[in-house]
Amino acid sequence: MLIRYATLDDLDLIAPLFAAYRVFYEQAHDLPAARAFIAERLSLRESVILLGQDDAGAALGFIQLYPVFSSIAAERIWLLSDLFVSDAARGQGVARALMSKATQHARDSGAAWLELSTAHTNRKAQALYESLGYQLDTVYRYYSLGV
Repeated sequence: MLIRYATLDDLDLIAPLFAAYRVFYEQAHDLPAARAFIAERLSLRESVILLGQDDAGAALGFIQLYPVFSSIAAERIWLLSDLFVSDAARGQGVARALMSKATQHARDSGAAWLELSTAHTNRKAQALYESLGYQLDTVYRYYSLGV
């Protein structure tokens, strides 16, 4: 298994995974929208995408990270926004390898921490995160407002 930084040249590998990720979160399957979204993030350098591939080059999964800054800590952090592993690759350690590479990226870029969220019902993801040392926030409540 290879975990590496994705580029625009990897768009056709990532877009189907990203479309499936969105379906997991109850969005309509829309490959053109997924492709356009990922292309824009990569071309504008608004995110970092880590791509997992098997020895034949097939895409196994990805993580998408967004740079964020903590005003309170006065430091950079990374938002681990998206993690997805294809159905065929689950149970092979792909998610754990992607998470390890994300942690290394955060360290290498001088970030203070990684931050993520997941659905309350996504117990498998929660178990993975907790096994890696992530802690559930008990200090802050997170809110959102659609605009």
